[in-house]
Amino acid sequence: MSRLADLYSHLPDAPSDKTLAKADFEARHWSSAIPGPLKPGTEEHKRAVADMFRETFNPYKPSVIEWPKLDPETLHRITSLPIWDIAVQTEGKARLRMAAYADMIDDPDMKDALRRNAWEENRHKEVLSKLVEAYNIPMAPEPPYIEPKDTEWAYLVTGFSECVDSFFAFGLFALAERAGLFPMELIETFEPVMQEECRHILLFANWLAWHRATMPWWKRPVFEARVLGVWAFLAYERMDLARSIDSEGNEHTQDNNFTVTGAKDMTDIDIKVPELMQLCLDENDRRFSGYDHRLLRPTTTPTLVKTGLAAYRLWGKASDAVRSRLGHKAQHAPA
Repeated sequence: MSRLADLYSHLPDAPSDKTLAKADFEARHWSSAIPGPLKPGTEEHKRAVADMFRETFNPYKPSVIEWPKLDPETLHRITSLPIWDIAVQTEGKARLRMAAYADMIDDPDMKDALRRNAWEENRHKEVLSKLVEAYNIPMAPEPPYIEPKDTEWAYLVTGFSECVDSFFAFGLFALAERAGLFPMELIETFEPVMQEECRHILLFANWLAWHRATMPWWKRPVFEARVLGVWAFLAYERMDLARSIDSEGNEHTQDNNFTVTGAKDMTDIDIKVPELMQLCLDENDRRFSGYDHRLLRPTTTPTLVKTGLAAYRLWGKASDAVRSRLGHKAQHAPA
């Protein structure tokens, strides 16, 4: 990571409230001065993507975060969430994979954007590590972080995984805030991290479009096959539970699918799955709304969820119609 450290060699220890508010606004609202459409594969699109990621950087510093004191009930709720091991390890892998893939890219604009993305993944790991330390959350030992042998595959897995997980995390985060089960100070502490994930998947979606557009045609079939393979791998991964053993012989179970199943752990609000999915869609739209509309957004997970919701509502209407008809016949049946 030493190569990445020079990107942001100094971050302010105690910025003013005005500076923080300005940085937060600029991290969420950005438009390119480049006129006209931003077609993937063009110099204009590539430059706009790189500019977006650089200019929306939020200079918060993990080492100076003041973690709020939690009451016993809230502390138990935080420490019992089955996500901390896998969250820390995921960020550790992501920083390495993105830095490794950035080294493979010749284009200076995309290389710079992906290197900055790797730096921010490292900062996410620092934030999570500080939280774990502040609240004495028991953790399994971290595995060694080794550069991937197949750099492209590892980067695709990380990028698509973030697109899926962030979509559901946006909804769960909003649900936790509405429920009021976590102190607002803690919500506000993690808010910049959540918005940063939005920027990360915005970058990935536009990198993917740029990569496809600039790839020689004869490489495209193999690449698309790899993309399908990544989706199959992620589907399998999210049906599994990750287990690890700590130094004392205790088993740690980590739910790879927590972003879908974790509503009951985040809130005591009785929310049905369709309502949660709609909340995820709404939050996804809200977080992306401040960025230049000409940049592409991740579409696979939102489209699947929209399709599922449409099918659920159609089934509900059909079921209601059948029940109504059966009820009508029962009323008019001869005694």
